[in-house]
Amino acid sequence: MHLESQAGTPRIFAPILALTLYAIAAGYLMSLLPLSLAQFAFDDALASWLASSFYIGLLAGTLGIEPVLKRLGFRPTYLICLALFTLTAVALPLYPQAWFWLALRLLAGFAVAGIFVVVESWLMAGEPSTRAKRLSLYMVALYGGTAFGQLGINLFGTSGLAPFISITLVMVAAFLVMVLLPNHAPNHHHSARLELKQILKLNHSALFGCLISGLALSAIYGLMPLALAARGITEQDIGSLMALVILGGMAVQPLITQFNKYMTRSMLMVAFTLLGVLALALSLTSDSLKVLALAVLLLGAATFALYPIAIDLGCQQLEERYMISAAQVMLLSYSVGSVLGPLFAEPFMAHQHGLFTYLFITLAFSAIYILLASLRSEKAISSE
Repeated sequence: MHLESQAGTPRIFAPILALTLYAIAAGYLMSLLPLSLAQFAFDDALASWLASSFYIGLLAGTLGIEPVLKRLGFRPTYLICLALFTLTAVALPLYPQAWFWLALRLLAGFAVAGIFVVVESWLMAGEPSTRAKRLSLYMVALYGGTAFGQLGINLFGTSGLAPFISITLVMVAAFLVMVLLPNHAPNHHHSARLELKQILKLNHSALFGCLISGLALSAIYGLMPLALAARGITEQDIGSLMALVILGGMAVQPLITQFNKYMTRSMLMVAFTLLGVLALALSLTSDSLKVLALAVLLLGAATFALYPIAIDLGCQQLEERYMISAAQVMLLSYSVGSVLGPLFAEPFMAHQHGLFTYLFITLAFSAIYILLASLRSEKAISSE
């Protein structure tokens, strides 16, 4: 697939490259924050609140970004959101107070919502037949960058100002990509908002898939480093295992389009949730580092596959003018799950394998729900 499309259609090289650089910085920051709490004299319990604060900001941004995008357009909105995220990262070590960090992560979540809605809407514009490939490319860039960012723990550590300086420099590079490289964005003036009755008619399994993706991924992002540390894993191995989680998610993306040929998107979500259940069962039955590495790789493949499949399912048969609004609704569902994920997982964290137990229960329930919803939908269609 060509990154530079024909004239008159969106070019996606610049936004994808900028997204990759953002993901590198955000991926490093994701693991840095819970591991640097002791350095700034914070209690470990703050990790859950920081994660939830970020996802509350993501939720607020999802609700509030559409008017900005429709007024300013794709590129200016993207630049503003990249700049805002950069400023929140710069400010973190300057004033280590819990309330200030919570406020910064709230603003960071708002900025990230803008980044996601802009890029997802940008990529969903164009030929529907290639939408799944474009979304897979988006997820590869996002997960690949995030996985690479985990290596920052080994390169720059988790103490001092060096981690925050390196994150800032990568974000500046992302900003310059959008300023300097040519890009042709979709026409934002022709977009239309989905009405409530249209939203209610969106595929319920798609909305639930986004919700569950948020419940699982926010807990993985915010609490997995602490859960691994509780199992006696060294700091360097934690960075490597977090990279494996995201590499699993990145590696499975090109396969999603191929799997779509053999099963419906709903059944594909069932298959991946069951893969996640298998991976978590594996992690709970052995303390071997090699077994754990395989388990987190499979867990990444399972959980990171849900969101793009759900988006593709939810946008089936929608007109292009509704894509910004559809991306907003899907991200809203994801954001609700993301806000609740760390809060739901926190009571499990008192136990050594608590996070893995929480994820096991979440994915097992999801597989059952999506399977029943899919069978009920097929039965309704066949009876018409």
